[in-house]
Amino acid sequence: MNDKPENFKEKRKVRIEITKPEDFRQVYSIGAVGGHSPYDFRIGFYNDVPSPMEKGADTQVIHRKIETEVILSPPAAVELSRWLTQHIQDYEAKFGPIRRPQPAMVKKPETPVQDTTEIQGYM
Repeated sequence: MNDKPENFKEKRKVRIEITKPEDFRQVYSIGAVGGHSPYDFRIGFYNDVPSPMEKGADTQVIHRKIETEVILSPPAAVELSRWLTQHIQDYEAKFGPIRRPQPAMVKKPETPVQDTTEIQGYM
């Protein structure tokens, strides 16, 4: 005879084992771009590579290379947001506030030119 209620569910222990495939690689990123649909969130992590300024050119060309993209379900995106928020709070409690670089103005004789810090993903 079973003396447990019908709706009783026995608690089971769960152990998660984390492994990395042989082709696993880490990617350093200076910024992220992305968006969402009703079905998922997409985050592309990028790095910027400035091209050499050509003689007489008035425009600096920055090549933005998307290194990898992560696609998350809406619940996974919420969990990522919570995880990031918690880890940022922990970081700032230990090391102090994270400061974003302020765009600097480099003065040239004729016109001021904005520093590229803003272009490098710190917008």
